[in-house]
Amino acid sequence: MKLYYTPGACSLAAHIILNETGLPHSLEQVDLKAKRTASGDDYLKINPRGAVPALEIAPGTVLTQNVAVLTYIGQQSGNVALHPAPDTVEFFRLLEAIGFCEDVHGAFGALFAPELPDVMRERLLANVTRRLKQVEALLEAGGNGHMLPAGFTQADALMAVILSWAGPLGIDLSAWPRACALRDAVFARQAAQQARREEGLD
Repeated sequence: MKLYYTPGACSLAAHIILNETGLPHSLEQVDLKAKRTASGDDYLKINPRGAVPALEIAPGTVLTQNVAVLTYIGQQSGNVALHPAPDTVEFFRLLEAIGFCEDVHGAFGALFAPELPDVMRERLLANVTRRLKQVEALLEAGGNGHMLPAGFTQADALMAVILSWAGPLGIDLSAWPRACALRDAVFARQAAQQARREEGLD
Protein backbone atom coordinates (compact mmCIF):
# COMPACT_ATOMS: atom_id res chain seq x y z
CA MET A 1 0.00 0.00 0.00
CA LYS A 2 1.08 3.56 -0.66
CA LEU A 3 -0.38 6.47 1.29
CA TYR A 4 -0.46 9.86 -0.36
CA TYR A 5 -0.43 12.47 2.41
CA THR A 6 0.13 16.10 3.29
CA PRO A 7 1.83 16.76 6.64
CA GLY A 8 -0.68 17.38 9.42
CA ALA A 9 -3.71 17.08 7.13
CA CYS A 10 -6.50 14.59 7.76
CA SER A 11 -4.36 11.98 5.98
CA LEU A 12 -2.34 11.86 9.21
CA ALA A 13 -5.13 9.67 10.62
CA ALA A 14 -4.56 7.00 7.97
CA HIS A 15 -0.82 7.27 8.60
CA ILE A 16 -1.39 6.66 12.31
CA ILE A 17 -3.60 3.64 11.64
CA LEU A 18 -1.10 2.16 9.18
CA ASN A 19 1.58 2.43 11.87
CA GLU A 20 -0.80 1.06 14.50
CA THR A 21 -1.53 -2.04 12.43
CA GLY A 22 2.05 -2.59 11.31
CA LEU A 23 0.88 -3.23 7.76
CA PRO A 24 3.61 -2.73 5.14
CA HIS A 25 3.24 0.57 3.34
CA SER A 26 5.09 3.38 1.67
CA LEU A 27 4.48 7.11 1.82
CA GLU A 28 4.45 9.90 -0.73
CA GLN A 29 3.98 13.53 0.17
CA VAL A 30 1.58 15.70 -1.82
CA ASP A 31 1.77 19.45 -2.41
CA LEU A 32 -1.94 20.25 -2.38
CA LYS A 33 -1.50 23.71 -3.86
CA ALA A 34 0.60 22.55 -6.79
CA LYS A 35 -1.23 19.20 -7.01
CA ARG A 36 2.12 17.44 -7.35
CA THR A 37 3.60 14.50 -5.50
CA ALA A 38 7.10 14.52 -4.07
CA SER A 39 8.25 12.46 -7.05
CA GLY A 40 6.82 15.04 -9.46
CA ASP A 41 3.68 13.20 -10.55
CA ASP A 42 0.44 15.01 -11.33
CA TYR A 43 -1.63 14.25 -8.24
CA LEU A 44 -4.89 14.87 -10.08
CA LYS A 45 -4.19 11.75 -12.10
CA ILE A 46 -4.05 9.82 -8.82
CA ASN A 47 -7.00 11.51 -7.15
CA PRO A 48 -9.01 13.74 -9.52
CA ARG A 49 -10.53 15.55 -6.52
CA GLY A 50 -7.05 16.63 -5.47
CA ALA A 51 -7.48 15.90 -1.76
CA VAL A 52 -5.68 13.63 0.69
CA PRO A 53 -5.66 10.90 1.77
CA ALA A 54 -5.37 8.61 -1.21
CA LEU A 55 -4.37 5.01 -0.70
CA GLU A 56 -3.02 2.92 -3.55
CA ILE A 57 -3.97 -0.65 -2.67
CA ALA A 58 -2.78 -2.21 -5.93
CA PRO A 59 -1.17 -0.81 -9.07
CA GLY A 60 -3.74 1.54 -10.58
CA THR A 61 -6.28 0.97 -7.80
CA VAL A 62 -6.65 3.95 -5.46
CA LEU A 63 -9.08 4.56 -2.62
CA THR A 64 -9.96 8.09 -1.51
CA GLN A 65 -12.06 9.60 1.29
CA ASN A 66 -11.34 8.93 4.95
CA VAL A 67 -14.29 6.61 5.51
CA ALA A 68 -13.07 4.27 2.75
CA VAL A 69 -9.33 4.56 3.42
CA LEU A 70 -9.55 4.12 7.19
CA THR A 71 -12.04 1.27 6.98
CA TYR A 72 -9.97 -0.54 4.36
CA ILE A 73 -6.79 -0.33 6.44
CA GLY A 74 -8.61 -1.68 9.47
CA GLN A 75 -10.08 -4.54 7.45
CA GLN A 76 -6.58 -5.66 6.50
CA SER A 77 -5.49 -5.89 10.12
CA GLY A 78 -6.07 -8.45 12.83
CA ASN A 79 -7.08 -5.78 15.34
CA VAL A 80 -10.70 -6.48 16.27
CA ALA A 81 -11.42 -2.87 17.25
CA LEU A 82 -10.18 -1.66 13.87
CA HIS A 83 -11.74 -4.59 12.04
CA PRO A 84 -15.26 -5.32 13.32
CA ALA A 85 -16.99 -8.07 11.41
CA PRO A 86 -18.96 -6.81 8.40
CA ASP A 87 -22.74 -6.76 8.74
CA THR A 88 -22.53 -6.27 12.49
CA VAL A 89 -23.75 -3.27 14.45
CA GLU A 90 -20.13 -2.64 15.52
CA PHE A 91 -19.04 -2.32 11.88
CA PHE A 92 -21.74 0.23 11.10
CA ARG A 93 -21.06 2.11 14.35
CA LEU A 94 -17.46 2.48 13.18
CA LEU A 95 -18.61 3.92 9.84
CA GLU A 96 -21.00 6.18 11.73
CA ALA A 97 -18.21 7.46 13.98
CA ILE A 98 -15.89 8.15 11.05
CA GLY A 99 -18.76 9.92 9.30
CA PHE A 100 -19.29 12.10 12.37
CA CYS A 101 -15.58 12.96 12.33
CA GLU A 102 -16.07 14.19 8.79
CA ASP A 103 -18.85 16.49 10.03
CA VAL A 104 -16.39 17.97 12.54
CA HIS A 105 -13.73 18.06 9.81
CA GLY A 106 -16.00 20.22 7.67
CA ALA A 107 -16.62 22.64 10.51
CA PHE A 108 -12.92 23.11 11.28
CA GLY A 109 -11.78 22.97 7.67
CA ALA A 110 -13.96 25.87 6.60
CA LEU A 111 -11.88 28.15 8.82
CA PHE A 112 -8.77 27.55 6.71
CA ALA A 113 -10.25 29.65 3.88
CA PRO A 114 -8.09 32.75 3.35
CA GLU A 115 -9.28 36.27 4.20
CA LEU A 116 -12.53 35.30 5.89
CA PRO A 117 -14.74 38.30 6.73
CA ASP A 118 -15.25 38.65 10.48
CA VAL A 119 -18.97 37.98 10.23
CA MET A 120 -18.36 34.76 8.31
CA ARG A 121 -15.67 33.64 10.76
CA GLU A 122 -18.10 34.17 13.65
CA ARG A 123 -20.69 31.97 11.94
CA LEU A 124 -18.13 29.27 11.23
CA LEU A 125 -16.87 29.37 14.81
CA ALA A 126 -20.44 28.93 16.02
CA ASN A 127 -20.65 25.76 13.94
CA VAL A 128 -17.34 24.54 15.39
CA THR A 129 -18.72 25.13 18.88
CA ARG A 130 -21.85 23.16 18.02
CA ARG A 131 -19.76 20.24 16.80
CA LEU A 132 -17.44 20.36 19.82
CA LYS A 133 -20.47 20.14 22.11
CA GLN A 134 -21.50 17.01 20.22
CA VAL A 135 -18.00 15.51 20.53
CA GLU A 136 -17.90 16.23 24.24
CA ALA A 137 -21.36 14.75 24.77
CA LEU A 138 -20.45 11.61 22.83
CA LEU A 139 -17.29 11.10 24.89
CA GLU A 140 -19.14 11.73 28.15
CA ALA A 141 -21.81 9.19 27.23
CA GLY A 142 -19.23 6.60 26.21
CA GLY A 143 -17.27 6.94 29.44
CA ASN A 144 -14.11 5.22 28.19
CA GLY A 145 -12.26 8.17 26.64
CA HIS A 146 -12.89 6.85 23.13
CA MET A 147 -15.53 7.39 20.51
CA LEU A 148 -16.63 3.76 20.53
CA PRO A 149 -16.98 1.05 23.20
CA ALA A 150 -14.27 -1.06 21.51
CA GLY A 151 -11.58 1.44 22.55
CA PHE A 152 -9.09 3.02 20.18
CA THR A 153 -10.32 3.01 16.58
CA GLN A 154 -9.85 4.86 13.32
CA ALA A 155 -12.44 7.39 14.50
CA ASP A 156 -10.26 8.38 17.47
CA ALA A 157 -7.26 8.91 15.19
CA LEU A 158 -9.23 11.08 12.79
CA MET A 159 -10.90 13.10 15.53
CA ALA A 160 -7.54 13.73 17.22
CA VAL A 161 -6.03 15.01 13.97
CA ILE A 162 -8.97 17.36 13.42
CA LEU A 163 -8.75 18.65 16.99
CA SER A 164 -5.02 19.27 16.50
CA TRP A 165 -5.95 22.04 14.05
CA ALA A 166 -7.46 24.11 16.86
CA GLY A 167 -4.13 25.74 17.74
CA PRO A 168 -3.27 26.96 14.23
CA LEU A 169 -6.86 28.17 13.82
CA GLY A 170 -6.86 30.04 17.14
CA ILE A 171 -9.62 27.93 18.66
CA ASP A 172 -9.60 27.50 22.43
CA LEU A 173 -10.48 23.92 23.39
CA SER A 174 -10.26 24.41 27.16
CA ALA A 175 -14.05 24.17 27.51
CA TRP A 176 -13.93 20.65 26.05
CA PRO A 177 -11.76 18.58 28.42
CA ARG A 178 -12.84 15.18 27.10
CA ALA A 179 -12.04 16.19 23.54
CA CYS A 180 -8.64 17.45 24.67
CA ALA A 181 -7.99 14.22 26.55
CA LEU A 182 -8.84 12.18 23.46
CA ARG A 183 -6.51 14.25 21.31
CA ASP A 184 -3.68 13.96 23.82
CA ALA A 185 -4.17 10.21 24.32
CA VAL A 186 -4.02 9.55 20.58
CA PHE A 187 -0.88 11.61 20.08
CA ALA A 188 0.75 9.87 23.04
CA ARG A 189 0.52 6.57 21.16
CA GLN A 190 3.73 5.30 19.61
CA ALA A 191 2.05 4.97 16.20
CA ALA A 192 1.02 8.64 16.25
CA GLN A 193 4.42 9.84 17.41
CA GLN A 194 6.07 7.84 14.63
CA ALA A 195 3.66 9.26 12.04
CA ARG A 196 4.38 12.81 13.16
CA ARG A 197 8.11 12.22 12.89
CA GLU A 198 7.71 10.66 9.45
CA GLU A 199 5.72 13.70 8.29
CA GLY A 200 8.29 16.13 9.69
CA LEU A 201 5.89 17.52 12.28
CA ASP A 202 8.19 16.83 15.26
